[in-house]
Amino acid sequence: MNIETRTKERQYEACLEVAETHGRTRLGLMTNQVWHEDPKRLAFVLARYKFVSRMLAGLGSVLEIGCADAFASRIVQAEVGQLTAIDFDPVFIADAVERMEPHWTFGVAVHDMLAGPYAGPFDGAYSLDVLEHIDPKDEDRFVGNIAASLKPEGVAIIGMPSLNSQVYASEQSRIGHINCKQGEDLKGFLQGHFQNVFLFSMNDEVVHTGFHPMAHYYLALCCAPRRA
Repeated sequence: MNIETRTKERQYEACLEVAETHGRTRLGLMTNQVWHEDPKRLAFVLARYKFVSRMLAGLGSVLEIGCADAFASRIVQAEVGQLTAIDFDPVFIADAVERMEPHWTFGVAVHDMLAGPYAGPFDGAYSLDVLEHIDPKDEDRFVGNIAASLKPEGVAIIGMPSLNSQVYASEQSRIGHINCKQGEDLKGFLQGHFQNVFLFSMNDEVVHTGFHPMAHYYLALCCAPRRA
């Protein structure tokens, strides 16, 4: 390493070494828009993935439903045995494949969960910011197919913005948000597909057990899928 490229403090030369060895990570297609328009939202997204990674840590096989550009998926990947990420939009899957790094590889595929379960079964599954895009008439089929992709003892985490938060949502978000719910309504719905549902509130990057109507986001931990 030439003297001109060295950092002022020796320990930070590792930053240059990683860049030279692995290159510089590019933001995903969706993450790029967030970073340019409202960068603090990226902190919220990463916090949701961290919650999932802690709840599902140690599981052998995990399925992500609606991964979009899969930029944050490696947070979960780092804590589980094997991650498979799916999305119904080929544009986002192509972006995820193009940016895949050799030392952070995981399975990605195009699949619409409304069309049927994804071949597993998996120990765990999670779906963040997807259910609110599903037409209410299709929501039972969507969550039912998630449950059907799991082992009998499997767990799932469903995350979505609250109905009360929508007055503050951007115009772009409101276009796609056709199925936001109140906390108790979300829990009741998911109890139709899982034997136990534990509902957490979230405001910005903080996950808590506070008053559901004041939450901007919900994270539902669902255990033991019900079989038809």
